[in-house]
Amino acid sequence: MTLSLNTRLLLASSVVLAAFLGITGLVLDRAFRASADTALRDRLQGYVYALLAASDLDARGRLHLPAELPDPRFSLIGSGLYAEVVDSGGKPVWRSKSLLGLTIPFSRIPQVGEREFAQIEVERDLPLLSLAFTVSWETAGNSDRRYTYRVAENRVSFNAEVSRFRQNLWGWLAGAAFLLLLVQGAILRWSLAPLRRVADDLHAIEAGLAQRLRSDYPRELRQLTDNLNGLLASADNHLKRYRDSLGNLAHSLKTPLAVLRGALDGETDDTALRAVAREQLTGMTSLIDYQLQRAAASGRTPLATPIAIKPVAEKIVTALAKVFTDKGVRVTLDIEPAATFHGDAGDLTEMLGNLLDNACKWCRGQVQVHAHLKPASGTAPQVLEISVEDDGPGIPDELKTRVLQRGARADETTPGHGLGLAMVQDTVALYRGELVLETSPLGGLAVRLRFFDNHP
Repeated sequence: MTLSLNTRLLLASSVVLAAFLGITGLVLDRAFRASADTALRDRLQGYVYALLAASDLDARGRLHLPAELPDPRFSLIGSGLYAEVVDSGGKPVWRSKSLLGLTIPFSRIPQVGEREFAQIEVERDLPLLSLAFTVSWETAGNSDRRYTYRVAENRVSFNAEVSRFRQNLWGWLAGAAFLLLLVQGAILRWSLAPLRRVADDLHAIEAGLAQRLRSDYPRELRQLTDNLNGLLASADNHLKRYRDSLGNLAHSLKTPLAVLRGALDGETDDTALRAVAREQLTGMTSLIDYQLQRAAASGRTPLATPIAIKPVAEKIVTALAKVFTDKGVRVTLDIEPAATFHGDAGDLTEMLGNLLDNACKWCRGQVQVHAHLKPASGTAPQVLEISVEDDGPGIPDELKTRVLQRGARADETTPGHGLGLAMVQDTVALYRGELVLETSPLGGLAVRLRFFDNHP
């Protein structure tokens, strides 16, 4: 099953959020536990120092501690705070009242000045943390006596404190995660709303309730929606051209068909009938070619792949060289490598083919093809200019408008249908360009095609 973008983003962000909060919780838990453990150790160290401060040796070198100690829990049985002092042989010389009836298996006796912490479990399953600290006490006879002070505190309160912190921590983190997920879902829904609008607009187009996508989309989607609108417009234009071409073709064929019908009904001479039929069939063939060419032209299409002009021109020149071998036409190509055509390859081939065919037909021996890309500057758009020039007789200024009309020719004695330039002009118009006829520096005709804003 393919998940929606909203579900994917929500799942991915939820996993990341859960991992982040989980790691954060573990780090805080470990940090609090370490802090609490350090505080407990420091507290035990303080108890040892308090016992040392309260200790004293009598004249016989015996250790004495007062009945009332700084912390009253030492005097309460089972208070959870315990202490004792042992000599170098491990024999107890003093025990707190809280140790009454309780035996604690303290750890080994450390060296003088050393501290030793240990985890202890007593017979009542009472967890304790103990600290043993050994000191050397100098007596009046200049002899040293070693005493080890042992302090232990119940870890039940420590564990309860850690447990309460964990409960509070994970409770707050769970609440924060729930709140963040709600906010995250709202943000995702708001952020992905334009994509849902695109889907709704496409459904409306499929249902015939709209013709185009709306234009009020964020900048990140604007190119997508504009290209989709361009594709829809291109499809509509293609359909319209096919319909118009079929209508024009049907209308244009009425006259030659009527002439043929009249000739069949009225002509008795077979030679004259064949001449009329040949003439009308030739005209019908040219009409069909012209209308089919118009219908097949693609025109400007979004997302069109740029087509390098030079390889297309070289292929056409190679083909025409075989046709005009006897004439010895020399074709020169001056085409920039950056000159590319954003459109249909068939349209480019048809335009260059017609122009080069006319140029080779009318030239005296020299044809030039130029293609240059003029970059945009200021308010002026980028322009692709393609020109085909020859050294032939050219076309008088008064005939330049006429030769662009369908079926018109500058020289009626030269074979042809007079459709080449008309088809090229129609195709250029589909790309919102222009076709200009000028006098070439070579002395003949220069046909210039200009395509403005030549990019998708």
